[in-house]
Amino acid sequence: MNVSEVKVSVGQHPLSQLRRYDAGVISQYYRYRPWKAIWRMLQIVFSFLGLFLGLQWDSWQHRQEENKYKRAAQLRQTLTRLGPTFIKVGQALSTRPDLIRKDFLDELVKLQDQLPPFPNEIAYDIIEQELDRSVEEIYKQISPQPVAAASLGQVYRARLYSGEEVAVKVQRPNLLPVLTLDLYLMRWAASWMAPWLPLNLGHDLTLIVDEFGIKLFEEIDYLNEARNAEKFATNFRDDPTVKVPAIYWRYTSQRVLTLEWIHGFKLTDVERIREAGLDDDDLIEIGVTSGLRQLLEFGFFHADPHPGNLFAMAPHCDVDGIRERGTQLNAQMAYIDFGMMDQLEESAKETLVDAVVHLINKDYTELASDFVKLGFLTPDVDIRPIIPALEEVLGDVMGKNVRDFNFKTITDRFSELMYEYPFRLPAKFALIIRSLVTQEGLALTLNPDFRIVDVAYPYVAKRLLTGESPELRRRLLEVLFKDGRFQWERLENLITIARTDRKFDLLPTAQLGLQFLLSDEGSYLRRQLLIALTEDDRLHTVEVQRLWHLIKDDLQPSRLFNAAIGALAGISAAGSLTLIPSALTFINKDA
Repeated sequence: MNVSEVKVSVGQHPLSQLRRYDAGVISQYYRYRPWKAIWRMLQIVFSFLGLFLGLQWDSWQHRQEENKYKRAAQLRQTLTRLGPTFIKVGQALSTRPDLIRKDFLDELVKLQDQLPPFPNEIAYDIIEQELDRSVEEIYKQISPQPVAAASLGQVYRARLYSGEEVAVKVQRPNLLPVLTLDLYLMRWAASWMAPWLPLNLGHDLTLIVDEFGIKLFEEIDYLNEARNAEKFATNFRDDPTVKVPAIYWRYTSQRVLTLEWIHGFKLTDVERIREAGLDDDDLIEIGVTSGLRQLLEFGFFHADPHPGNLFAMAPHCDVDGIRERGTQLNAQMAYIDFGMMDQLEESAKETLVDAVVHLINKDYTELASDFVKLGFLTPDVDIRPIIPALEEVLGDVMGKNVRDFNFKTITDRFSELMYEYPFRLPAKFALIIRSLVTQEGLALTLNPDFRIVDVAYPYVAKRLLTGESPELRRRLLEVLFKDGRFQWERLENLITIARTDRKFDLLPTAQLGLQFLLSDEGSYLRRQLLIALTEDDRLHTVEVQRLWHLIKDDLQPSRLFNAAIGALAGISAAGSLTLIPSALTFINKDA
């Protein structure tokens, strides 16, 4: 596609009808209009020059500590003046404590939703143009001023004539000309800087800008955001702890989005959350578990979970979010703003689960291979010298210091490896890491003693034990067997870890396990268990007894009998008959 193919409306910028990010089209347009690029580049350079000179002056005068908050505010104001693209860059940096010092970080967080709004008259004009009706015809009431203003749009609180309370999101005017010019300059700067950076940092730097551009274009398409919200809601339809606002399609267009109003509190508003009687740890568990489900189950994940996009809710609350008397309180977390989403391919999702299994098994050779599959290492890299480095970095993750482990720890350690070994950060995984670090940061706001492992390990253990798919059952076997020997201690650890999740019920897992064991698919496991029970020329009754003492309280006789009947009901008569000859074959072979 070239510029001549982009439809142009009267009085509009030639790129204003570009619906998808296309670096070629953007480059072609600005290549023949160098004065626009030069003028914008001068604006950017002079904007940052003031900040740079201020920092240098503080250094010469030895006043860095005294002026650090002033300079942090200056950085935020500079990014705000430069507009939406740089605000989005600042938002991304606000989630990277490994790159940005704390005083700057605290200011950049304000870029999430503390931005100057644009005039109401312009917002109302956009609503009327997009929906082809007057504001009075569409909304019975609408707030006289926006309740929030972000980098790409602002939000009004309104009420429909049908009575529903809604949020009305209106896009900032003339976004595309600004975004396309900034992205063009960023891409040019990336191509110029790449050769001067270490291989792992400079590699595909332009692709990272392109990924940023793709996501920005997706984010300013409100129809795309509405579809994302409904897909996200469908994924979590069986989870009442996750709330997704309903979309009002009749009042939604490319630049206007009308959705259900959420009554809740930002996750950073700790005082109001506690006043409402919500439990911090419950909210943390919901956030971490929903994040893991997005990555490891659905592959469709929210790539921008900053404090302005996540709300704590208590069901059965009044309009101010306060619990109604006499109602049962169960915490919920509401996700809003589905403009920045991403999809993991099935192969990447499976490799992530493999990486977790290999981490549990301390199999660093296979873990290095997982990094190759995920794109962190190129296929031609010799992984042999990297294996000891992985062991050094991750060796205590499953060891005695496991409670001291969190996601920030692992990102900090890997940032050191990036300089010593040819690791690179695929653009898609930059979004995932940003998402995970942000969610962990929010959790730490609620509970400074929080460790992501306390929720993540039970979730992974529970998924492995339930083994609802052949792939997960295969990975469970990888965990339980090492070098052909059954790892009794690992099974005990998995059960112990999974049971720390209050919602985990061992009985359905036992039923699924028994059903699998009796199936044709479980023939290998049956042989391996018989070997495990008799290996080293002895019956492993001590291990079996220890396992029984661990689980007996969860397996009441009546429930256990019903589970066994349920498991047997799932096996055909023909399948059951195959168990006898296979057992006899094993006995004769052993004899």
